[in-house]
Order: sequence, then C-alpha cells, then structure tokens
Amino acid sequence: MKIEYKLLKKEANTNARLGKIITKYGEYSTPMFMPVGTLANVKTLTKEELEAMNAGIILSNTYHLWLRPGDDIVKEAGGLHKFMNYNGPILTDSGGFQVFSLAKPKDISEEGVKFKSHIDGRELFLTPEKSIQIQNNLDSDIAMSFDECPPASANHDYMKKSIERTLRWAKRGKDVHNNKNQALFGIVQGGAYEDLRKYSAIETVKMNFDGYSIGGVANDGESKEDMYKAIDYSIPYLPEDKIRYLMGVGEPVDILEGVERGIDIFDCVLPTRIARHGNVFTRNGKINLRNAKYQRDFTNIEDDCDCYTCKNYTKAYLRHLLVSKEVLAGRLLSIHNIRFLIKLTEEIRDSIKSDNFLEYKNNFLSKYRGDKNEINKK
Repeated sequence: MKIEYKLLKKEANTNARLGKIITKYGEYSTPMFMPVGTLANVKTLTKEELEAMNAGIILSNTYHLWLRPGDDIVKEAGGLHKFMNYNGPILTDSGGFQVFSLAKPKDISEEGVKFKSHIDGRELFLTPEKSIQIQNNLDSDIAMSFDECPPASANHDYMKKSIERTLRWAKRGKDVHNNKNQALFGIVQGGAYEDLRKYSAIETVKMNFDGYSIGGVANDGESKEDMYKAIDYSIPYLPEDKIRYLMGVGEPVDILEGVERGIDIFDCVLPTRIARHGNVFTRNGKINLRNAKYQRDFTNIEDDCDCYTCKNYTKAYLRHLLVSKEVLAGRLLSIHNIRFLIKLTEEIRDSIKSDNFLEYKNNFLSKYRGDKNEINKK
C-alpha cells in the first residue's frame, strides 16, 4: 500500500494546513515532526520509546545504509522495517546531502557524483538510478529523488544549471523507480532566488510525484530570511492535495514559520545532536544542563512535559550524568527533545483546528527566546 495524503482543513488566517497521512501502519496527522534515524536507529532510542513519544514517520539515510550494512543486507532481512523492527512509516533521503558534502565541484557530472567514503576513503559513484535502487531495496515508505545540493552562496547562473541537472536526475530516478508500495517525492531547489524556486517547483510538479519537498534550506551559511524566502517562493506552485516537506528543519521557531507558510512535515537531527551536548528545549528557550546553576536544581526540565525524562528525573541528576559522561544522559535528553518537538506539532494541529494558529505561535514565541538563550543552534 502506497501512502495517501488528505487535506482536512486550511487555517482561516494563514496558509497552515491540517492533514492526514494514510499508511498500512495507520493514520498520522500533520503538521508532523519526524525524528531522524540515520543508521536505522534514532540514536540511543528504542522503538518502544519512539512509540511512547507518539512518533509517526521516522527517517533513515540512504548513503549511510548503502555503506553499512549495505542495502543488499537490508533487503535480505526483509526491508528496513523488519531490519530495525519499526512498525511505522519510514522515509529515506536520497543521500544527496551527504554526498555533496563529501564531493568536490569537479566531481559532479551529468551522470552522477564521484566522491570518497567517509569511512575508508574508497572511491564511490552515486547516480540518480543507484540512489533509487538502494531505496527500493531498503523498502522505505517514502523515497526521495536524488538532487544536487548547491551551497547557499551559489550564484544565480550556477543555481540555474544545478536546477536543470536536478530536474533531469529526478526524471531518471522516476523512470527506474519500481517499488509499487513506495511513494517517491520530488525536491524543489533554487536557493533564495524567486524565479528559480518558481521554475523548479513548476517543472518538478509536472513530473507528478507522490509528494514534494523544499530542499536547500538547511545548508551551512543560509540565513533564516533566505530559508523563509525559499518556502514562500515555492509553496504557491505545489499542489494542495500532496504532502509538502521541509527538509532538515527542526528548530521550534522554524517549524512554526514553516507551518504558517503551508508546510506539512519536518525532520532534523537537532534534538538528538544537541542532547548529546547537554542541551534541551524548554518553553523558555534552549538551556544547557551542564551549567553549574543546575547542580542543586531538583525540578524537572519542564513541569508540564509528559515525556519519560521529565516524569522521572531532575535537572540535578541529569547534570550529574552529563558531567560524569554517562551514556544515559544523551539518551534521556534525546527523549525529552524529540517529545518536545512532537508535542509542539500536536499543539499546532489543535490551533489549526480552532483557527487560532497565529495566537498560539505568538504566545509560544513570547516565551521561547529563539537564539537568545543559553546555547546557539550551531
């Protein structure tokens, strides 16, 4: 069964949407935050813990699973769901973002991308066809087209040529996609150039993918303003009856801004990455539990949080684990951070139902201090 999307409601005062994704594993509401499980696991967490957080779709990485353990082994195991024992929908990215971070500009050709493995340095070559073949073998519920990920600093001329190549690669990938139970998404690129985003969106939609994502918005060096422009320039040309996915975005402020503009699903490694360094989301912004002021703080991270960590542990204990370099620290903080973002999207959905999303957003942002808290995003 291939996933289906139903648009249930558009918020009265914004472009925010309430939707439903129908899968063979059940139905999942949008807007949704999707935890990232790069190597077929969300770092340190079990499937039972993900289920307790009300996680829906999770992500795995095509490039990393191609190298370890190998897509042939995953296929032999019965596909990614059986291999990792996750009874819910899985999205695999194309591997493009990782590949282009390893490749040099001269190694990008019409055929594909030549680069060296980050594991052992051996030379690899990834093409649109190979990316789709790997994802077919992984048997995820949603596969992503292989696209070029140009830097945010790319000029208009380079970005135009990059889009043209991405469109050709999208068609090549679609032509060889042969997993009838797997949805295939197209990716809109174009940086912060309005004409290129429009062109990329229109031409990608012509290929009639099962869903659409906005890429190139989580690259190093891109400003928040450019990210929001990319969404604004792309959304008007994407169909209303299909999923809209903002790739690699998971900061609470950006989720709110994305939802307001019409985005349905989000993903990011941020909640687990910052957890490993002692950082957690709160209603009043991010805090760093390594700070000495939490040494005798016997309160929970947040009183109204329903996650396992907040129900059972204090800041003082969590800080003790962190400074003692106990593995449990990152695990418990990851549980809180992922649940925080999932709960955020649950509350967003409620606000869309009652047509008061802007009020909810403004109230949230009045407490959440964005970058003016104890840590920075990067």
